[in-house]
Amino acid sequence: MRTRSRPGDRSSRVAFRFVLLIGILTFFADFTDEGSRSILGPFLATLQASGFVVGVVTGFGELLGYGLRLGSGRLADLTGQYWPITILGYVVQMASVPALALADNWPAAAALIVLERVGKAIRNPPRDVMLSHAGRRVGGYGWGFGVHEAMDPFGAMFGPLAGAAGLAYRPDHHLAFAVLVVPALLNPALVWRARR
Repeated sequence: MRTRSRPGDRSSRVAFRFVLLIGILTFFADFTDEGSRSILGPFLATLQASGFVVGVVTGFGELLGYGLRLGSGRLADLTGQYWPITILGYVVQMASVPALALADNWPAAAALIVLERVGKAIRNPPRDVMLSHAGRRVGGYGWGFGVHEAMDPFGAMFGPLAGAAGLAYRPDHHLAFAVLVVPALLNPALVWRARR
């Protein structure tokens, strides 16, 4: 029979902090991710990409973003290297978004857009495994994932709003992507803290 840790013991407190940190991490990751995705179409258009190209690039990115999770999750299980794989995914994803500020042609931007989706595919399965282990110690799996999922839509709302505000202030997509370096840099710091 499975036993659950008492709410007051140290492992429960550590697990609770971990779940909250992952929730905050999710907020800033989605802030960065959705902030960029909200302006990708118009940005690619400024680089002379056709509507067909925009559809192919974003569609292929989504295909890899979901399809590669099978490999990432399996690799994490086989190696037990949940943290290194998660960290690699966050670094790849969070480096790709601000790098769009440097893209001056649509093929370079397309490569970064696809790379961002690959980073998300790498990080999600091992992170979710660790989140499930922590959730078991603090109120159950549902509560742990509930905290995580509650932070997700807030990041997905504030990211596009920040992108829109940046474009309203100055209609320069490169600047809007450069602004996203701030939440992108918060992600590695939060991953490091959660790792500890």
